[in-house]
Amino acid sequence: MKTESIVKERYAGGANAREEALCCPVEYDAKYLEVIPEEVIERDYGCGDPSQYVKEGEIVLDLGSGTGKICFIASQVVGETGRVIGVDMTDDMLEVARRNQPIVAERVGYDNVEFRKGRIQDLALDLEALDTRLAEKPVSDANSYLEMEELAGELKVKQPLVESESVDVVVSNCVLNLVSKKNRRQMFAEIHRVLKRGGRAVISDIVCDEEVPQDLQDDAELWSGCISGAFLEDEFLQAFEDAGFYGVRILKFDKEPWQTVKGIEFRSMTIEAYKGKEGICLERNQAVIYKGPFKKVLDDDGHAMERGKRYAVCDKIFHIYQSECYAGMFEFIDPRTPIPKEEAGLFDCSKTVVRNPRVTKGTGYDATTEAGDCCSSGGDSQCC
Repeated sequence: MKTESIVKERYAGGANAREEALCCPVEYDAKYLEVIPEEVIERDYGCGDPSQYVKEGEIVLDLGSGTGKICFIASQVVGETGRVIGVDMTDDMLEVARRNQPIVAERVGYDNVEFRKGRIQDLALDLEALDTRLAEKPVSDANSYLEMEELAGELKVKQPLVESESVDVVVSNCVLNLVSKKNRRQMFAEIHRVLKRGGRAVISDIVCDEEVPQDLQDDAELWSGCISGAFLEDEFLQAFEDAGFYGVRILKFDKEPWQTVKGIEFRSMTIEAYKGKEGICLERNQAVIYKGPFKKVLDDDGHAMERGKRYAVCDKIFHIYQSECYAGMFEFIDPRTPIPKEEAGLFDCSKTVVRNPRVTKGTGYDATTEAGDCCSSGGDSQCC
């Protein structure tokens, strides 16, 4: 089965006429839809709304942007100081999106959206730049085919469709499942590549609760209809972890399935995953305390931390745990005598170690203080 060709053909048709089977019902914030032409709305297909998780001023990349609905919604959320890039491989979808772009820009009062032609599993290759070069020198024999491959490689390096570490948020709405399984590892790696350090992916897609049998995977209609290529629920999350993301979590999980085929339930799920675990681990005598409510947790690096105990962590993890992804889960203990980064040694993140309080306080720490006001302010209550 030629997955990509089948998907392009079906979605080209979906750009010219509404096809109900390509999507499941999604409720969007009506105030953002008011400025978007009806043509865009009725010919856009998805299973979630990742745009609701973007923020003002961010640079957003929408994978499989279609006729542009998510892009046009996100453009209003990020505002005039933000920017939105849509990537799609289907000319018919891009034509609708680009034709309506100036209309939306006039209605909102600024133009912060652009649409680029490319495949989401290869965000370095600008297909329109390649089209232009091939029009000048078409492929006519084996030698010109090899030259085309060399040209594509050159374009990816010198004129990448999306540069590395250039966007704050990657969003996608029911598109990743359309990519063939052999290209998925590369696709997740590309999402990781284009994100800035500390950036995140917010992806809505179709997942299934059981393995999809081969006969369904070989059904072109079901694959292009977001069924056969659905991710297993846990494997979808694991794919982000395998690509180097941390803090992977489910933001939305539809209780009721969108479709059921041969007893297998297919439903929409929206996940979030962060980039930024890369880099050296430095010892700066910091500690964290897992606050609960579980007795013990296992973090993305395999560290098992019991509730209430002080654990040694590297400087990188110390700051990652302070991000909004882990909000409220930890107490953070800085050393009384800070260690400058340039003086810090390496930290061994391969093991879990309880931090002796004397390491954080300093071995020579020998203070004695008066009892502080540990009760509510303004009263005569005493601690003991």
